[in-house]
Amino acid sequence: LQVDLWQPSSPFHIVEGAAADVRVPQNATRSLLPFLQQADIQYTILISDLQQAIENQTGGRSHRNRRSLPGYNYEVYHSLEEIEDWMHYLNRTYSDLVHMFSVGKSYEGRPLYVLKLGKRSRPYKKAVWIDCGIHAREWIGPAFCQWFVKEALQTHQTDPDMRKMLTQLYFYIMPVFNVDGYHFSWTNDRFWRKTRSKNMRFHCHGVDANRNWKVKWCDEGASLHPCDDTYCGPFPESEPEVKAVAHFLRKHRKQIKAYLSFHAYAQMLLYPYSYKYATIPNFNCVESAAYNAVNALQSAYGVRYRYGPASSTLYVSSGSSMDWAYKNGIPYAFAFELRDTGHFGFLLPEMLIKPTCTETMLAVKNITLHLLKKCH
Repeated sequence: LQVDLWQPSSPFHIVEGAAADVRVPQNATRSLLPFLQQADIQYTILISDLQQAIENQTGGRSHRNRRSLPGYNYEVYHSLEEIEDWMHYLNRTYSDLVHMFSVGKSYEGRPLYVLKLGKRSRPYKKAVWIDCGIHAREWIGPAFCQWFVKEALQTHQTDPDMRKMLTQLYFYIMPVFNVDGYHFSWTNDRFWRKTRSKNMRFHCHGVDANRNWKVKWCDEGASLHPCDDTYCGPFPESEPEVKAVAHFLRKHRKQIKAYLSFHAYAQMLLYPYSYKYATIPNFNCVESAAYNAVNALQSAYGVRYRYGPASSTLYVSSGSSMDWAYKNGIPYAFAFELRDTGHFGFLLPEMLIKPTCTETMLAVKNITLHLLKKCH
């Protein structure tokens, strides 16, 4: 039976007594359900008509009011083209605060755009890196990156915390890391996860861009098989997207003090290590930052996030961007797993974009302000 595993991302992580979320093709349900009953495995159908749920999100897009950019709607999901137009618009309109540049090109030749956000208040400033959309189907990620930029631009004059953040720090924001995969999730397969590089031997596309980093590469929690969702690639940084971002981070490693990566779904705030059960040297500072961030997030709508080292809180995985950033001298490295816990999975409805981004914003501001205070 071919099923698409949504949670956890790899069959190795399926354990007795824990829930697993799977997507099943329509014609396979007839054989799967009796099989589950026979094996005495309890199941719940969360979304009975997935096609309908997809169409609710992307249907009517062509004539959806794409509105002029000044009226850009942050409460809907946007295609890659719309997001890139939006970035160009901000670059033109807010030239005092926003500088747009590209760190390289994707496998299919798309530019890898980053927004540098902050006041040019002094020659040298510390920085925070934020990326979204490493995994193509996790659409709430890019939605949050756009929300963060919107909040910064709209509130920095009235909110003293935001003003302080933009005065004392630069933010490097990459709204869509995996541009080829994200585009493909809009045009071909809503549940595509990987990049779109070609594998000659297996006729499978793509590498898991969060298993392709040069840190315990292709160890536990990553697959050597090119057709798997957690395929680590033929070698570390084989993916031009990963290589380009790694190069940029290496070049600015003295400046960048925090690395934040946004994923979905699980409602967790994770920090290193992913690849082993061990305590990081600056555990106390990172742990208190996570604890406070999760409490700030919960204060908005009562949504509880679990937090802790990725290996024990989620599962062991190797070659992740967060571990790599930490290993390369960025002291605060976090991965957020945004809403929800499986009811909607990767199809988080547009009406939940605003609450999800609002609460996440509180956590990110909290981490950033923690960074500006010395932690010993």
